[in-house]
Amino acid sequence: MTETVELGVVEATRQLAAEADRVVVKAGTNSLTDEESNLDDAKLDKLVDDIADLLAGDREVILVSSGAVGAGKGRVGYDGGDDNGETVEESQALSTVGQSHLMHRYTESFARYDRKVAQILLTQTDLDNPDRFTNFKNTIETLLEWDIVPIINENDAVATEEIRIGDNDMLSSSVAVGIDSDLLVTLTDVGGVYTANPKDNPDAERIEAVGRNYDEIQELVDDSSSTQFGGIQTKVAGARSVSEHGIPAVIAKSTEPNVLEKIAAEKSVGTVFVPTNGVIDD
Repeated sequence: MTETVELGVVEATRQLAAEADRVVVKAGTNSLTDEESNLDDAKLDKLVDDIADLLAGDREVILVSSGAVGAGKGRVGYDGGDDNGETVEESQALSTVGQSHLMHRYTESFARYDRKVAQILLTQTDLDNPDRFTNFKNTIETLLEWDIVPIINENDAVATEEIRIGDNDMLSSSVAVGIDSDLLVTLTDVGGVYTANPKDNPDAERIEAVGRNYDEIQELVDDSSSTQFGGIQTKVAGARSVSEHGIPAVIAKSTEPNVLEKIAAEKSVGTVFVPTNGVIDD
């Protein structure tokens, strides 16, 4: 059994997350696509419904969304090619087809709540370059002042590493830190971090919180992950990164009913990452 984080620390972290005024929500590919890797309208609408819950509470929300490649597959009727899946070049091409369709669907879905959206395509290089980052942050601040929801995606057409590694996980953590957010929520197809891979092991237990037990959790994640690209490893790394900057993070299941509203109500959802810079005494 893994070492647990003290209950008082967990409760304090969930309270900090619930009080967040500026929230970065990251939705992964599996949270937006069906079993054939095509864009799933019902999943996208559910994500927008959840974000609308936060917006109704006068919070600012920045969405980091994957799904362009999946949307592209559906638009062009891509059948997956050989057993190894699409090449990087094909993924990039699919993303260029899918990105406009993805934004079209977001525009339609947010319009149900009379909300406008904006698209920003980034690479990690844009965040690392001081001038580009300043321009990016100023744009975000202006959009939020206009009550518009920024939707960020990696620029897959030019960035090969983002396609292979992390599926926006590290990009979302860099965005969360860079724009002074109060919370990062990573929505995925599993309910958080587990003692083993819950897809393979029915005895796997959800880990309530990650704090001083991070090294032990990292070992569990490394042992249970089947690949170094994407998956839970980069989600944990991204959550850990923001927690080191004093920002709480939550990894939760995208299909959980009212998942973001529950986080805002301090409910026990997913796995919460305790800030490690003294914001909360762990």
